[in-house]
Amino acid sequence: MNEEKGILLESGTNELEVIVFQVGTGTFGINVMKVREIIQAPPVTSIPNAHPHIEGIIRLRDEVLTVVNLTKVLGLPPSENPEHDKLIVSELNQIKVAFRVQNVSRIHRISWEQIEKPTELSQGLQNASTGIVKMDDQMILLLDFEKIVVDINPEKGINVKQVKSLGERERSYKKIVAAEDSAMLRKLLHETLSEAGYDQVTFFDNGRAAWDYLTFLKEDPKVDINQEVQLIITDVEMPQMDGHHLTKRIKEDEQLSGLPVVIFSSLITDDVYHRGKGVGANAQISKPDIVKLIQIIDQLIL
Repeated sequence: MNEEKGILLESGTNELEVIVFQVGTGTFGINVMKVREIIQAPPVTSIPNAHPHIEGIIRLRDEVLTVVNLTKVLGLPPSENPEHDKLIVSELNQIKVAFRVQNVSRIHRISWEQIEKPTELSQGLQNASTGIVKMDDQMILLLDFEKIVVDINPEKGINVKQVKSLGERERSYKKIVAAEDSAMLRKLLHETLSEAGYDQVTFFDNGRAAWDYLTFLKEDPKVDINQEVQLIITDVEMPQMDGHHLTKRIKEDEQLSGLPVVIFSSLITDDVYHRGKGVGANAQISKPDIVKLIQIIDQLIL
């Protein structure tokens, strides 16, 4: 499976593999790239005064992992047969965490074009989900695992305090395009980049929208693309078009290929780094290292 997945993502085909699982009566999904392994849920050691969503800790070989109970996160009834529960061991935002679920069913290979953002009328879904996958007989919610972790421990997120460590900075007139599907992270990126002097940032909530904007600029004879955009920041996971496919399109386009592209994602493992390099990314930074992101921007758009 890993070899096949690597071929898919290295070629920038805008596809992903999703592990489907159940929590309560709901059906949810997680990107295979975030999953290290799936295990039968062992006994969990509780932690005094822990966050309500934290069930406790387990020892998995030589590591101690925090267990997050997704029924509590999602406000669903607890498991009727906890002895049958599974733990999805994940790695994101440079940490490992285990999520308790009731059942793991199968892996689906899908296109990012099949994934839609929750509407504004579905505020509960917007807070919990990064997208909805419409399959033939069901809808699968892709959970926002990064937000789940940051809600539990805000120190694992992006904040302006990190930027202040860089000292006084001058305003920059350089123009940046950023593709990030999380509304929370778009807001945090806006605040932190502005604090760092980069306040000429145009945000898009998926790679397709960013690509359409770049296409519009390059096809306008009155516009010099190099005057309108000096750098692109992109997440990897996004509905409609992912960051690898966006990067691949930019680097294969004669007019756009010279634009620096920085991938800023919670998924920068060794394998994902290799795929990002394969599609031509100029740099890849793991969230939430906003200081390193700013330092890379400084280097690329001098």
